[in-house]
Amino acid sequence: MLQTLRSRILFYFLIVSLIGILSLSIFIQYGFNSSFKSYLDHNREKKIERVIGEVQKDYKQNGLFSSDPIYGILHEYAMSDQLYFQLFDQMDHLQMDSSRIRGMMNSLGLTEPVTKGEQWLSKTYILKVDNIVIGKLTAIYPEGLIDDEYTFLQTIQLYIYASVCLTIVLAVIFSLIFSKKLTSGLKKLSFATKELRQHNLNIRIPLSGLPTEVKELAISFNKLAESLAKEEMLRKQFTGDLAHELRTPLATLRSQIEAFQDEIWEPTPQRLQQCHEELMRLVRFVNEMEKLLAAENPQIRLEKVDLEAGGVVTALWEMFIPLCKQKGVDLLLREPLQEEWFKADKDRLMQVLTNVLNNALKYTPEGKSVTLSVLSEEDDYVGFMIEDEGPGISEDDIPHIFERFYRGDKSRDRKTGGVGIGLSIVKALMDAHNGVIKVKSKLNKGTSMILWFPKEESI
Repeated sequence: MLQTLRSRILFYFLIVSLIGILSLSIFIQYGFNSSFKSYLDHNREKKIERVIGEVQKDYKQNGLFSSDPIYGILHEYAMSDQLYFQLFDQMDHLQMDSSRIRGMMNSLGLTEPVTKGEQWLSKTYILKVDNIVIGKLTAIYPEGLIDDEYTFLQTIQLYIYASVCLTIVLAVIFSLIFSKKLTSGLKKLSFATKELRQHNLNIRIPLSGLPTEVKELAISFNKLAESLAKEEMLRKQFTGDLAHELRTPLATLRSQIEAFQDEIWEPTPQRLQQCHEELMRLVRFVNEMEKLLAAENPQIRLEKVDLEAGGVVTALWEMFIPLCKQKGVDLLLREPLQEEWFKADKDRLMQVLTNVLNNALKYTPEGKSVTLSVLSEEDDYVGFMIEDEGPGISEDDIPHIFERFYRGDKSRDRKTGGVGIGLSIVKALMDAHNGVIKVKSKLNKGTSMILWFPKEESI
């Protein structure tokens, strides 16, 4: 019992509702009984005051207690309200007594007979005319409620009980609806989680109608599912790329070695060189994979030293000048106007810049240019900007170019596009330096990439 969230919500909501309903009904009933009793007492006092006033008025006019007009009032109250009076003169002689009417009414069956334990109250008032005591008046009435008053109170209590029952029924109904609505989002999330565990990466949770807290959880789940789906797509793509990268050199090596074994080919130096080139292609591929794993290692340690940005780009320019001349691409250098010092791991920095510059050179056609320059952002960062005049990158591909194994142009072969891990290494090493990468590109116009390195080492 109470194992599910819905049952717990339903139980506690009902408990709170029932406590509130019962407390409210008790307060209402107590307050009404008290107010009704006060009303009856006040009304009785007004009737007694009326009798006192009429008796004193009659005595002042006639000089004695005349029975006819006064007895009519006493008879009225005795018949309707069970309020009886006994009138005594100043000599304590009984002049009028309306309590006898109750005995007459009982004998005629007009009122309920006196039961054992029935309590009656009495209260005596002194009668005065012109400050002279003329007698006393005793009012007699039952302690509890009379028939009509009791019936009225019972009717009100019946309405209260009916309201309580109706409210409890409504509380149960709305508790069921509320608990179901509240937990429906969690049920959707639970179902989606099970589907995701079954490798259904296309599952998404609809956000409409969900509470804010559950909606935020659903948004996080959907982003997680999207991320897993993307990783799965990249994994499959990488598997295909890896198979392609390995298949070609292995197939070449196999065919050449089998030709040697079958004595179809003579193992000449030229043919052995071709085998060696295919083998080195495999070695380079494995080396790139090892570099990626090393760059993405969360425990990577950087040996940061003070470096001057101008010296870095000059060394990089001198390193790539022969390769650029060989391809017929101009490598332009914009030296900084002043020295810009920053902290970085020199080997990792050169690896980052080399990868980016190699990438720019790879896609820059003959007769075009690649530009190296240094930027400075106030006192916080030093930037290296590499601009090319290549084919550019589409806006849809820019957010993904640093993802592992991602290639925007699926038609590129291994000689141009590689397997898409060079920029992944760049991103991993930049993150290790707490750096920032900015990319701007337009199709058929070129690409500029800015690598920002912090001047001071982050704590």
